[in-house]
Amino acid sequence: MTQQDRQRIAAGIADGLSYAEIARRLDRPTSTISREIGRNSGSGGYQPRRAQQATGRRARRGTPTPARAAGPSEDRAGAEAIEMAVRAGLPRMTARVHVDLLLSEDGRRTAAELTRRLEVSPASVSVAVNYLVQHGYVRRERDPQRRSDVYVIDDEAWYRSIVLSTRQTLEAAQSAMAAGEASGPDSPVGQRMAKAGLFLERVSLDIMESADRWRSLLT
Repeated sequence: MTQQDRQRIAAGIADGLSYAEIARRLDRPTSTISREIGRNSGSGGYQPRRAQQATGRRARRGTPTPARAAGPSEDRAGAEAIEMAVRAGLPRMTARVHVDLLLSEDGRRTAAELTRRLEVSPASVSVAVNYLVQHGYVRRERDPQRRSDVYVIDDEAWYRSIVLSTRQTLEAAQSAMAAGEASGPDSPVGQRMAKAGLFLERVSLDIMESADRWRSLLT
């Protein structure tokens, strides 16, 4: 990322643009913009010159950036993201793992890294990442060098999550329609179940259509 790119990011933040809109204008993935801002003091303290200097220091060292305490803006952003995820229905531990992956520089963590960073038990991390993998928020990769699993979040994570959720809703729609047929299409129960199934089916198809459309526009 160039100094000019970082200046455009700062201008976008000042104009109140979303990360997705900034990414679109720079022709970059949204996750790249999110990580760039997150590792450089967050949207409340992002300074392009300092971000450029920090990148230069990391390149000269030739080693990954060591873990550091998050600044106030990043702390606040992370805490707000966790609370939003909890209100949306994620268990708190799962939300903490999800947000830590979102704010990581390369979107990758091992279970051991998550355990150490969040100061929780390996069992808690295991339950959380299994949930996230099952629901499409992250994917699991095998690191042959360290002989351990790596959990990855990327630009396709939200799309995969929507696909999985929509498939489950479509299965519920089919079950409702089958129950309606079994109860008799002219019976009150049959009519109720048929309407429920039709509603779930139409909503699911609309969601998938919207997800596909926005995915094509943002890639």
